[in-house]
Amino acid sequence: MTQLTGRPILGAPGELGARPVLSALLVGVRTALTGLCVITVPVLGLWVVTPYADGGASGALRLVAALWLLGHGAPVLRGAAEAPLTVTPLLLGLLAVGRLYRAAGRVAASGAGRPGRGGARAVWAGYFAVTCGVVAQCAGAGEFRARVLPDLAVVALVTGVAVAAGARAHGAVVTGWLERTSARLPAAVRPTGGAVVVRVAALAAGAGLLAAGGLVVAGAAVLAAVSVSGAPEVFAGGPAAVVGVLLVTLVLLPNAVLWGAAYALGPGFAAGEGTVVSPVRAVLGPVPEFPLFALLPEPGAGGWRVAVFALPALAGVVPGLILGRTAAVGGARPGGRAGPRAPWSVPATVVAALAVALLVGAWAAVLGGLSGGALAGGRMAWLGPVPWRTGLAAAAWVAAVAAPTALLARFRVRFRVRRGVRLRRTADGRAPLAPPGALALTARRGALRLRARAYGVVSRLSGGASESASDAGPVDAGPVRAR
Repeated sequence: MTQLTGRPILGAPGELGARPVLSALLVGVRTALTGLCVITVPVLGLWVVTPYADGGASGALRLVAALWLLGHGAPVLRGAAEAPLTVTPLLLGLLAVGRLYRAAGRVAASGAGRPGRGGARAVWAGYFAVTCGVVAQCAGAGEFRARVLPDLAVVALVTGVAVAAGARAHGAVVTGWLERTSARLPAAVRPTGGAVVVRVAALAAGAGLLAAGGLVVAGAAVLAAVSVSGAPEVFAGGPAAVVGVLLVTLVLLPNAVLWGAAYALGPGFAAGEGTVVSPVRAVLGPVPEFPLFALLPEPGAGGWRVAVFALPALAGVVPGLILGRTAAVGGARPGGRAGPRAPWSVPATVVAALAVALLVGAWAAVLGGLSGGALAGGRMAWLGPVPWRTGLAAAAWVAAVAAPTALLARFRVRFRVRRGVRLRRTADGRAPLAPPGALALTARRGALRLRARAYGVVSRLSGGASESASDAGPVDAGPVRAR
């Protein structure tokens, strides 16, 4: 879509390519237009095939502009009553932010402008220029109307953060911040060289919570499909209506997953003013006729839903194992320097687990706030998780599970390393090597030892080889490895 005859449509060929800032500006314009095309094609396609469609193509284009703004978190007014519409379709937002992140990274890597500064600003400026046109398209009277100044401010902020993160290697920024923060801690509780591991463990915990939310949504969908007979009324408008509802459901599916994660964590979410949906309590009122709302549990039904608390507990196990294995052998030395690595102490391991919990809690609060919003005025003025409750619950679950898991994994790894070293000294009488830095070598030794014992048992059962095996002493690992 963005290329014609092997060349980008909005690239900077020839002499324009010698002007890196202008090239970066066009990269921003192309990124914004590509996101608009992703929304325009299905919307106009549905408008074409819908019989007796209300309004003309201008109404469909206004809907495209409204969806594009909503995907960036910008508020939109709906209908003659100007009801607020602030629920962000996170799938559209992920596409927009992901493309901006990659575009800014490519511009910074190619040296367009000053990497991380001039080039990133040019990308942002090109994207924001398209934003101004979109807001102007949606600013007049109509079914959907943009709020000019708030929309421009929100899109400018979101795109600015995405571009800055892409141009400055967000992962390296987070790692550097963690290293500087860790350096201020006392040496007794400092997880030396653990910044990268903490970041990876936090990502693992976040992925586990998202998986828990996905399982909650999938389970609710299965239960709704089993208990409800017939299709919802929203599907009664013909094929175009069915496709439209399915597309809207698809772009809101990440929101539903985050709501499911908040449900599994315990605080749950709201489905309107004065409502709450959680494993221990469900207070509902009238909700719109929409497939995702059909997944809401019935009030007061099923104490078995408390079993979903096992999902966030499982999500904290993987980061605990990652931290425990690193704590047993020590983290990477700062600056990539070579040398021996000292294992973390018990307090340092706990501090690393708490750092993971704080990172996960902060991101859970941010994503929980982004996933909710208003569908209209009155009782539909707020839907979704309460950010601070979701973040606090996520941090508490991860800390409560990851910290003891990390300590147990640390003890287990160090015990197996010491035991492996003692067995090696007993077997060959030589001084042992330094303890391995990973479990792979220990596991290989254990597998070879088991194979040697199995070989001895088979030899004894075969009869004639038993005496020679007993005279030969311990089985050497060389023939076993060759077999």
